[in-house]
Amino acid sequence: MGKGRRLGKGRRAPGRKTVLPGTDAGTTAATGRIGNWALAGLVLLLSALIVLLDVVTGEDLRVVPLLVVVPALASVFCSLRQTVWVAVWITAVVVGSGLGGDGTFWDFVFGIGFTVLACALGVAACAARIRHATEMDRLRSAAVALQRQILRPLPVITDQVFAYGIYEPIEEDRFVGGDIYEVVQSPYGTRVIIGDVQGKGIAAIGAGFAAIAAFREAAVREPTLTGVVEALEAAVVRHNAFSAQTGEAERFVTALVLGFDEEDRVQAVNCGHLPPRLLHEGRASAVRLERTYVPLGLAGLSRETRTAESFALPPGATLLVVTDGVTEARDAARAFYPLDRRLAGWAGHGPRELLDALRVDLETFTGGIRRDDVAALALGRAPGDGRPLPAAAADEVRPVAGAVSD
Repeated sequence: MGKGRRLGKGRRAPGRKTVLPGTDAGTTAATGRIGNWALAGLVLLLSALIVLLDVVTGEDLRVVPLLVVVPALASVFCSLRQTVWVAVWITAVVVGSGLGGDGTFWDFVFGIGFTVLACALGVAACAARIRHATEMDRLRSAAVALQRQILRPLPVITDQVFAYGIYEPIEEDRFVGGDIYEVVQSPYGTRVIIGDVQGKGIAAIGAGFAAIAAFREAAVREPTLTGVVEALEAAVVRHNAFSAQTGEAERFVTALVLGFDEEDRVQAVNCGHLPPRLLHEGRASAVRLERTYVPLGLAGLSRETRTAESFALPPGATLLVVTDGVTEARDAARAFYPLDRRLAGWAGHGPRELLDALRVDLETFTGGIRRDDVAALALGRAPGDGRPLPAAAADEVRPVAGAVSD
């Protein structure tokens, strides 16, 4: 049994830890962004300078009350415990300064009361900030969990292919948008989909999730690629019917559905999507598919029956599939991104290097301004005869769980 078959059972590649988009090593809200010793040094230095300035200016200009600003600053950058410590210290400094001063009793009482009130507000503000940050962390965790259910973390390997990918929704701080992809190991080979839901961002998630869920089931159940596409069509139609009942907009989905088996050819059904690009032996070219059918959800408007066609994917070649967030990206002069011209210069890259170059170049070309969701998959043949994976993929590819084995 080949290496792809053995990894296909769902065992993780050794030495790799799954890291989800949007997750951090730990939130800094509760622990603070400044270390205890650094904070103590800063507070002591600031206290000494202000007290010294107060001594120099005398009773004509009291500057010690300015110390109440310190707990306010601490509430922004420090943990709750650190802010409480700063508040207690500042209160002690103000009390000590008042005891050594020549002011009246009521000046002393007013100064202490004002300091305590300001310090209490600083502590309360810090507690509110941490509570809000904690709630946001929980929401981000929920979003990451949702992302895991909708879009599989990449890279992955199946018995037939290994896949790298990039995914960048248009909406800031979002993990899921209108572009979709999936890689499924089935008894009939590996099925891959990349698609673009009509609309952008969060509003397009419903139709995207309907298509992804249908693909995951049909890819394993249907023996033919056209059967998978028919199941996708039915799922999008059902989703649109439900959307019409709830007053939401009906949407269609452009999609490219691919099927990989043990041969060196790939089956494809193009439902209104961009054609794939093939990179092999230093050359890059668009794969010419004979037919492009209507998008998913619109089959009722056409009399054509969707059929699959095939093209060659030689060993060592890379197949790149993208959404129109790549090809329709614009620069400051409103010119479209020249994908094919760029690919000609990257034809010798491996899948990971290709996507890294694409991501950086796209960011530079657009000046960091995206107008649509961006998704791209770089697919290559996974050796199924015990041969090692390419060096660029061997230590990073994540196996697909639930793959078929003998």
